[in-house]
Amino acid sequence: MPEPKLDLDAEIAESRAFNDGLERLLARQPSVHTVPAPVVRRARREGRGGVFAPLVLLPEARDVPIPGRNGALRVRVLAPTERAAIGVYLYMHGGGWVLGGADHQDRELLALANATGLVAASVEYRLAPEDPYPAGPDDCEDAARWLVAEGAAALGAPNRLFLGGESAGAHLAVTTLLRLRDRHGITGAFRGANLLYGGYDLSMSPSQRLWGERNLVLSGPILSYFGDCFVPHLDREARRAPDVSPLFADLRGMPPAIFTVGTLDPLLDDTLFMEARWRAAGNDAVLRVWPESVHGFDSFPTKMAAAANAAIVEYLGRP
Repeated sequence: MPEPKLDLDAEIAESRAFNDGLERLLARQPSVHTVPAPVVRRARREGRGGVFAPLVLLPEARDVPIPGRNGALRVRVLAPTERAAIGVYLYMHGGGWVLGGADHQDRELLALANATGLVAASVEYRLAPEDPYPAGPDDCEDAARWLVAEGAAALGAPNRLFLGGESAGAHLAVTTLLRLRDRHGITGAFRGANLLYGGYDLSMSPSQRLWGERNLVLSGPILSYFGDCFVPHLDREARRAPDVSPLFADLRGMPPAIFTVGTLDPLLDDTLFMEARWRAAGNDAVLRVWPESVHGFDSFPTKMAAAANAAIVEYLGRP
């Protein structure tokens, strides 16, 4: 899929108009940090309350049970329907470690699978606040270990592995890579990482601290709420432990990665800092910063989003 050519002035104007409407829409509903997490999850699953359409569960998807230290663990699998599989993409969904699910992105993951030839395997990890750290990272680690050991064959794909996610999912993708290296001596198993607007500093990077009350999918209070749900027992300094905030980790031996973020994302600095440290540690990295783009912009109907998604497809699909 070639990356669309942008008329940058026109696409910036389109993004600004979309963002204005998004901000007005979000201002008319309770912020997620003011509503119990189960209520928000149910509303999102039903497509109520704001920017989220009802879930579309595709018949092409199948849920595969896999072994985990907590017993039951599953991945939701979407294989290419328009071409032969050339590998596997292990996906961690976003949602601040509190929201979302493995079945929330069926259409997007099937489109990615068909565009790249990668079988998409979305991890159903445990969510906070019911299951705070380290539950979610443990589940993602277990899924990755299974995939490296046997999962590609079980999913009917060659052992050509990628991983990634957006927001909290990007955080979990990086912590998974670090755990594989540090706990199991596994490096080089994944050929690349797709990291979209991750939160890599749970002590809060400058862009997080300076963002304030403005709600463009995320706000300062929402960020604080998600962090408190995920690591309720850790103060700000303790949250800089590398397994919690991978920005502070030794990043040597990480795979090539594409980093994607918008300039109107309170997690902007997290991506800028992580990409710089990734390269400084000797790893290959591609950084794509999209103007006037908010947190989660790649899922919205703008030409900027289409260009960002095309760049990701090109990166994951290259030989």
